[in-house]
Amino acid sequence: MGATRGTGAAGPLRFRQKAPAQEGASSGISRRGAILLGAQLLVAGTLAWRMRQLQIVETEHYRLLAEENRINLRLIAPARAEIFDRNGVPLAENRQNYRVVMVREQAGDPEEMLQRLARIIDIPEHQMRRILKEFSAKPAFVPVPIADFLDWRGFAAVNANAPALPGVLPEVGLSRHYPHGPYTAHVVGYVGRVTERDLQDPDDQDPILQVPEFQIGKDGLERAAERELRGSAGTRRIEVNAVGRVIREIDRVEGAAGKDLQLTLGLDLQRFCHERLGNESAAAVLMDVTSGDLLALASNPTFEPNLFVQGISQTDYGALTQNDHRPLHNKWASGMYPPGSTFKMVVALAALEAGVIRPGDRVFCNGGYQLGDRRFHCWRRGGHGHVDMRESLEQSCDVYYYEVAKRVGIDRIAEMARRLGLGTEHELPSPAIKGGLIPTRDWKRASKKQGWQVGDTLNSGIGQGFVLATPLQLAVMTARIATGRAVAPRLIRARDGVPLPVPEAPPLGLTEAQLQVVREGMHAVMNSRRGTAWRSRIVDDAALVAGKTGTSQVRNITAAERARGVFRNEDLPWNRRDHALFVAYAPSDRPKYAISVIVEHGGGGSAAAAPVARDILMRALYGAEPPLSAYPADQRPERPAPAEPPAAPAEGGAQVPT
Repeated sequence: MGATRGTGAAGPLRFRQKAPAQEGASSGISRRGAILLGAQLLVAGTLAWRMRQLQIVETEHYRLLAEENRINLRLIAPARAEIFDRNGVPLAENRQNYRVVMVREQAGDPEEMLQRLARIIDIPEHQMRRILKEFSAKPAFVPVPIADFLDWRGFAAVNANAPALPGVLPEVGLSRHYPHGPYTAHVVGYVGRVTERDLQDPDDQDPILQVPEFQIGKDGLERAAERELRGSAGTRRIEVNAVGRVIREIDRVEGAAGKDLQLTLGLDLQRFCHERLGNESAAAVLMDVTSGDLLALASNPTFEPNLFVQGISQTDYGALTQNDHRPLHNKWASGMYPPGSTFKMVVALAALEAGVIRPGDRVFCNGGYQLGDRRFHCWRRGGHGHVDMRESLEQSCDVYYYEVAKRVGIDRIAEMARRLGLGTEHELPSPAIKGGLIPTRDWKRASKKQGWQVGDTLNSGIGQGFVLATPLQLAVMTARIATGRAVAPRLIRARDGVPLPVPEAPPLGLTEAQLQVVREGMHAVMNSRRGTAWRSRIVDDAALVAGKTGTSQVRNITAAERARGVFRNEDLPWNRRDHALFVAYAPSDRPKYAISVIVEHGGGGSAAAAPVARDILMRALYGAEPPLSAYPADQRPERPAPAEPPAAPAEGGAQVPT
């Protein structure tokens, strides 16, 4: 029997994997793991490198950025410098300003709080609307001004009710004040709040202008000397939270105050000038001829500058702008007027220097000067007869100066005018200074597109036509004639208590003989019976005045009017009357003061301007009470008799007060 073999006979069945397949799978897994591990190592390395950069290399940079987010630098407005007169009297000072502000987030309902506050201090309805509008435009934690310039009673009332007024904060700050405001308004000027126009000024990008409620000079010296009066801002570092609210003040560096300025003006003389000008539209300039110090600069009428500091109302501003006497216009600095006969000294000196006439040469005046078919009139219809240079000034003969001007020519006249200070913008800290106008052939060709005519020269010879001068320039002209030197006007006497040096004025280049002829003519104007200002003389031999009257036309006089008779100034409307001018220096033998006065539409210089100038000079020469003996006998003012001294008390008795 045989046996059959099966697969089971050989033992259990076994499966085998091929060796090459196993090796390939292991290799694939190893590569993916290596790539993944490498990527992880790269990311970890990059993170480690960046952390090192942030924590070690750039740590200071990011620390500063974090500090800047937490610490703010804010500016502190400096105290504005003050302004004084020559005797130390304050003209512009800083006073405490009692004010109230409100923080909206602390006040709850701001409208309700305003109503509650209005029961204590006056808050007009229009101001409430403005405040509520400002609340909506600013963050809730920013204080908003509610009321400025409170009196002590109102300020104390707010403080007393503070517990019932959450969010209402009484504050004490500094504000500009002008204690003698109207008397110095056109010289000192005023300050006001910074406007958008101020912020856009490319010449003044001081960051302090961004401080809320900051004020800068808007007019006068306050504006012209803004930089040195303003000073430099201080700083304070404050810690703020995430929304910008102040947490605490870390440190503070106070700013530097501006430089106090002492002016050459004397307040007493300044006040007297304004009072003497009264209700006239006028200007007066009083000057020390030796130093150039401007002792008084009056422009009338004037205005109250403190109104502008507090924010002038539309009613008050409208009253100023609609006044035909122009109280906002600085007449002493920028008022340009035909100088009239006060210009005749310029023509006389130009002619003497050119040698076209001698002092004793006489010109015949029959009341007019014929040039072709045109007649140029003298102010005196019947004429002055034969006059020499001294007499021509004494009697202000127009015909004499028509002839002399024709001989000397406009170019020499213009050169002499500039030498005497006309046609020049004198360097003073005032934005209102104007240069006037001294015409020449080239000027007319450029501005009028016309050639110069002989008639233009004749008109210029008596200070009419195109010639324009300011009261400041006329005072400078007079001072230069009095001294023979190119005296320059100055307004600043000292800075921060340090006196400024007085520069020595150079000679004019005129001979003493030439100057003396003109001075004698000006002396005769005041002290000769035929002089045009005889009635405005000072009769004290130690204080005699030398001067010159002037009258400048503001309208044309037609031939028909001359034929029937020229209208008197008093018969004309105010704005069609002639301007009245007067210039003088005193004492005539040793000059100390020079003055110019112009009264707009005042009529004749001898009647309207000369008496004013005489009284101002007397105030400067004698003080508050000039002696009665210095006035002409028929013009001595009445003064109350001095009070009798009180009787001595009887022995053993008590004196009864009266």
